[in-house]
Parts: sequence; structure tokens; C-alpha cells
Amino acid sequence: MERSYIMSMDAGGTMTDTFFVDGDGRFVVGKAQTTPQDESQGFAQSCVDALQQWGTTPEAVFPSVQTGIYSGTSMLNRLLERKGQRLGVIVSAGLEDYFQLERGIQTYLGYSYQDRLKVVTHRHNVPLVPRSRVYGVRGRVDVFGDEAIPLYEEEARAAVRRLIAEEVKGIVVNLLFSYANSTHEDRVRAICAEECGAAGVTIPVYLSSDLYPVMQDFARLNTVTVEAYAAEPSRGQFRKIAGRTRGYGADFELRVMASHGGTISTEAKELARTLISGPIGGMVGARYVAEKLGVKNVVCSDIGGTSFDLGLITNGGFTVKSQPDMARFMLKLPLVDIDSVGAGTGSYVRVNPVSNRIEIGPDSTGSRVGVCNPQGGVETVTLSDCNVLLGYLNPNNFLGGEVILDPEKSLAAIKAQIAEPLGLDPYDAAEGVLSLFEDHLRNEVYARVFGKGYAPEDYHLYSYGGGGPLHVAGYAKGLRFAKVVVPAWAAGFSAFGCACADFEYRMDRTVNVAVQSPELNAAGFKAGFDGYARAVNEAWATLEQRVEDEFSKSGVARDRVEFRHFGCVQYVGQLNDVEVQVPFERVKTEADVREIITRFEEAYAKLYSRAATSPELGYLTTTAVITGVVPVEKPRLPAEPLAGPEPSPDALKGTRKVYREGKWHDAKIYHMERLEPGNRLSAISVIESPSTTLVIPLGFEANLDEHRLFHLTEV
Repeated sequence: MERSYIMSMDAGGTMTDTFFVDGDGRFVVGKAQTTPQDESQGFAQSCVDALQQWGTTPEAVFPSVQTGIYSGTSMLNRLLERKGQRLGVIVSAGLEDYFQLERGIQTYLGYSYQDRLKVVTHRHNVPLVPRSRVYGVRGRVDVFGDEAIPLYEEEARAAVRRLIAEEVKGIVVNLLFSYANSTHEDRVRAICAEECGAAGVTIPVYLSSDLYPVMQDFARLNTVTVEAYAAEPSRGQFRKIAGRTRGYGADFELRVMASHGGTISTEAKELARTLISGPIGGMVGARYVAEKLGVKNVVCSDIGGTSFDLGLITNGGFTVKSQPDMARFMLKLPLVDIDSVGAGTGSYVRVNPVSNRIEIGPDSTGSRVGVCNPQGGVETVTLSDCNVLLGYLNPNNFLGGEVILDPEKSLAAIKAQIAEPLGLDPYDAAEGVLSLFEDHLRNEVYARVFGKGYAPEDYHLYSYGGGGPLHVAGYAKGLRFAKVVVPAWAAGFSAFGCACADFEYRMDRTVNVAVQSPELNAAGFKAGFDGYARAVNEAWATLEQRVEDEFSKSGVARDRVEFRHFGCVQYVGQLNDVEVQVPFERVKTEADVREIITRFEEAYAKLYSRAATSPELGYLTTTAVITGVVPVEKPRLPAEPLAGPEPSPDALKGTRKVYREGKWHDAKIYHMERLEPGNRLSAISVIESPSTTLVIPLGFEANLDEHRLFHLTEV
């Protein structure tokens, strides 16, 4: 039988995971250390690691791969490390100090509440573009899109000449209210072309009205600048990875996981939407699995080497934020609502010399694991050192034995850096560190669920990532979730999720058009209908064309695209809007507007309560949204026959001493891949695979279902 395959990858800050699934639904996960300078190297090593489990090679499989998806952090890392392109910026005159001043909230992003209270404990971001390369140009379009002051073209021309002399690699143009009327930005682009032609150079120009035509000027400037600074150079990484796949004989188009939950081409115009993609893949994968199992509500939790990512799926869907913050920048692009905590298995552990208290993270050793890795060069204790010392991690099984860890190095470091300063036994100190870590994660989960007004009893908790199964019992304890589920392929679950996403583009445009309540002011509602319908319909039509243009780069015709129409609506005078999908392509009748209002009020009441609705204020549609979706081949959940509750003898690897609750226990050690559906495992058990470890501590038991999902139960 001729086989076809789906491949997806997730290049995280610590590990690069690849996920392969064949036409029969069999899958395999590979893992290798991330190689930030050239991600294709880690990708290749991870592919070899995955496919050797099937007894084959990338050269044999890639010619039959139908779909290939990338997710990773190279773009985000380039932004964090300030290693992007040399840019120049042109803004409306008077706003040249935007990057230095920021907005108040951006200055405080990433700081604890205590540090926000003290001016001396926080600082402004290092600007992506220095003040010397930011130029203001007079001219003004007003909020309604009318020209109030003509563009001072000579100022624009002088600015472009200076930037050419500065040898910039890109010019960002962000003028006030250009989303309502792009005439001035279009003229600046034309001037750039003229001056670059005269100077004999080629410099790309990035217009905010072309890339992100939405309101919130400062967030829009950040987004366009990030697009030029970090996103555009990342195309090089994508091309290296695509080159590796072609070297293996593949002919598919590599796609990238985007922040809104779909995948887009690596040649997409708006590539900043892929700035954070790995955790998004996990959310998409969790939604896909939940749909297959008929589950509506899921808490998604992902522990990697660097961070703990947490998100909610409620009634089968996740929330998309239109103005998220990322890497201490306020941005204006759609992002699946995920909270990220700077605490992963590679996080550093220190004793604060002033308070004499243990502090975990937020910095991490990344792919170097910890002091226990002889080749890592790490000198500070990490959470992985604690796991190795206490027997949870097999030092000879990390990455399937490719990296051999040294527990004695962990013991010496924990004793010197943690135990002796606190006057503790080193094993008690290590267990205390892990308890503190898991308590912190439990509080984050609790706050996320209860803060939204929900109860854990109504949710399933999905735990994945390389470190999720290791700690899930600790942070789920006592929260009484309906189920706690750990996929057997947890280490590659984000990569799996990328393969579950449709080929999908999303485009947004600010419209800011209001109507009165039809029940409270029928005459006002009728009077405003024509203007409302015209503004929304024109925006949708423009966005549909932009989506069609992006798909055409991949050879996808318009008739294959399913267009979905959305509006972001709020009560007039409020600050936050709510996104709603509508069942029609154009607003044609007053009944269509009533349908938008009804859907908004239903969504608003779920978020805030029925008593909070305020129809007397009228309704403002802030943004028109179009998504274009092309269904693609997706992986299937495994469905294996059930065996008995007792694991087969060949699944048991033996026993190992594990330190738990102040004493040593003989824990049973199992091969994860040799366990069969229906097997039930009691405490204390450690289930090992080459890429992850599931710990079943005292007070818990687990069973494996026919889909190779472990169900962890508190007893």
C-alpha cells in the first residue's frame, strides 16, 4: 500500500520536535536539541530521531509527505535579542519619540505588581529603531479619513534621503489614521521608490495601511516595525528548513502556524502573525482531540524547558485577542489567548541572599538542561537537576540516551547552592523546590479557571510538552477536574496540533461604524442602516480580495476557499470589543444588523453577565474580519484494541528509587510505547519514553485508553 504522511515541527527554545503521521493514523515523535543559528540542523536531527523508530529514513519518507507545517520561536528570539534588520521609520510629525515614550502599560509589561509600584525597578524597552532613524512628516488625515492637512512631500523626500544615507534595510511608514485613508502613506511609498531609484538602491517599504490597517496607532506601529525587524529576516530560517525537506525529496509547500490558529504560507505578506506559534499549535491540537472525543471545555497546559503556557477552550472554541502583548510589546494582530509563565523544566533555581527564599526563573538554561548535563556548561541549579536527583528522570534516557546526565553533579550543586544556605538535606531541598514549582503552576491554573467564572469540575485538563507529564499530578492535585488527560505523544503535541490546523488566512480592517438599538431608537436605527451596511460590506470585500491574493501565492483558486465573516462589536463608548461570526456574506437588510446585535449581546452576556448589557448606548462595530479557510489533510487519532488492566511483562523496565514525601520508594518503571490500551497503573510508577516522562505519584493512578491518552485520576 502506498503511504502518505503529514509532517509538522515545533522548534522551541529548548527542543525541536517533529511529528509524523501516516495514512493509517500511526504516528511517531522525534526530538532533538534546538539549533537557533540554523534551525534546519535541529529539524534534520529530530526527523532522523522520529523516523528511525519506524526503521526508516527522511529520504525514504519525505517524497510521500503531503503536508508540512512549521512552528517555532526564531522570530520571537530575534526580537528579544534585538538581532533584527536595520530599519528607518517615518511617522506623523510630533510622534518621533514614540519608541522612547511608549504607552504607560507597555513600560510595565513583564514586571511583577511589586516592581510596577517602584519606578527604580523597571525600565523602558530598548527601541527597535533608535531615535536618530525616526523621522516625522507633517500632513494629517483625520479620524473620518478626510485630509485635514496635505502631506508635506519635501519633508518625506528629505527623510527618505537621510535613511538611504543611513543604509537602512527597510523603511516603516506609520501615519495617523492611515487605516481610514491610505493616500498619504501611498504617496510616501511612491517617494521612497523615486529616491531609491535615483540613488540606485532597493529598500523595501512597509506601510501600516497595507499590512495592518487597524486602529490603535502605537500598537499598529509596533506591529509593522516587528514585521520589518524580526519577521522578514525569519524567512531565511523557513527557506533553510524548506531546503532540507527538498533535499530529502519533498515537494510540498512548507506552511507556518499563525497566531490566530490557522496555518499560512512562508511567503505570506503578514509574517509577524507567526511570531508565537508553538503554544498555538498545542491549543489547536487540544481542540482537535476534544472535538473527536465530544469534549467542549478544556484547560490546555504546556510545560517546556523555558515556560508554562496555559489556555482555555470553552464551548469548543478559544478566545482570540485583537491587541495582545508579546515580548514586552503591545501589538495589533489576532492572537489565541494564552498566558505564558516564565517557569519550565530548565528554569534556574536560586536562593535569594536577602530574603533567604527560593526563587524559580524566569530565566532558563534552554537546551542545556542543567548542571547534570556534562556538556552543557551550566553552573546554576535548574528544575531538571531536581528531577534527576530525586529519581524522576532517568539520567540514561534523556533524548533516548543521546545525552547522558550525571546525578552526582546535580547533588553537589543542589547541596552547595540550595540545601546548605537553607540548612536542609539536599533531597528535601530538591523536593521542596519541585513542590514550590508545582504549587505556583497550580495557582496559575486555579486563577485562570476561576478568574473567568468557571469551575474545574466542568473542564478536562490536558497536559503536554516535554515537562507536562512530569509535573501534571502536582499542579492538578486538589482541583477536581472532570478528567486529567496526558497524550502519549505529549512531547510532540504542539507539533501534532500544527498538523491539525487548516490552511487559513485572517485579515482585519478598522471600520468604526455605529448603529442605534432597534428596540430603543427605531428611527435612529433606520437612519444609520445604509452607512453601516456600506462601511462593513466595503471592508469585507477588500479583505476577501487580500485573502484571495495570499492564497494565490500557493496556487489556491478562490473557489476552493471558504470565507467566514466576523465583526468586532462593542457598546458605544466602551473600550473592549467582542468578536462575533455572522452567517451571511454581506449586510443586505436590517434583519442582518439585528442578527449581528443579537450575536454580540449573547457573547457579551457570557463574558460579563446578562445584567451588564447596555443597549441604550448603541452598538459600534470597530473591526471587520475575514478568514479564508482551505481544509487540508489532518492526522487521525489512534484507535487501538483494548487489552487487560495489567501491563504485559515486557512493558516493565524494572524499578528505581524515587524520593517522595521525605522518603525513598521503589517505583515501577515502564516503557511507554509498550503499554497497551486498557492498562491501569498505580503509584508510584514512572512511565518513560525517549522524549518525555509521566510520573504517577502517591495518591494517583492512571489508565491508557484506546486513543493512547493517559487518564490520571486522584484516589
